[in-house]
Amino acid sequence: MCNAAAPIIVNHLRYAYADGQWALRNICLTVSAGERVALVGPNGAGKTTLFLCLCGVLPVQPGMIQVAGLDPAIPAQRRQLPRHLGVVFSQSDDQLIHDRVEDEVAFGPLNLGLPIEQVREQVAQALAQVGLSGQADRVPYRMSEGEKKRVALACVLAMQPSILLLDEPTIYLDPRGRRDLMKLLGQLPGTQLIATHDLDLARHICTRVLLVSQGQIAADGPPEAILNDTALLHHHGL
Repeated sequence: MCNAAAPIIVNHLRYAYADGQWALRNICLTVSAGERVALVGPNGAGKTTLFLCLCGVLPVQPGMIQVAGLDPAIPAQRRQLPRHLGVVFSQSDDQLIHDRVEDEVAFGPLNLGLPIEQVREQVAQALAQVGLSGQADRVPYRMSEGEKKRVALACVLAMQPSILLLDEPTIYLDPRGRRDLMKLLGQLPGTQLIATHDLDLARHICTRVLLVSQGQIAADGPPEAILNDTALLHHHGL
């Protein structure tokens, strides 16, 4: 049975693209408060599609999803999602649109209609969380990939969501940037769902692993159980 208080509840979710190809098939999932869950699987498994359904970008039937008690299929509730749910996409350049880091990070809180002083406080706090204090005047597109990842994450943290969806957060990072980001994610409070091919990230900072294959959940368990099952990983292209 689903826990009504859980931040993320997915109930028999199905999604097909316009060409008729099924991307998600009967996904049932509950993520509890404070969990850090890795979503692993081969390319085309449905991980990003699941994220887009959770945040209301792709339309689903009412009753299939609850995020922070909200149903993304209901327009009035979908509009409330940004107060509770933050999404960091795999391509940072797709998420960064301003010429100053401070303007970038302030964009979300300003669109929530928050008072300017509160916005400044939340921006400063978010930049401090990601280790970018004093970088407010820098130009995002001139920053390194690791720094761009931190700016994109700060944009989300400034909204103070209780739930984070992170799509391939360590992609394109060098070893130091990857280690730093893993440490940062491991220290953040709240609930995290992390889609990743980085099995070391899943092993070291996540409390649970979901293996998605061909649009279905093929395995669900603690990292040591899923990631030490060599036959299972080989069978699903990992």
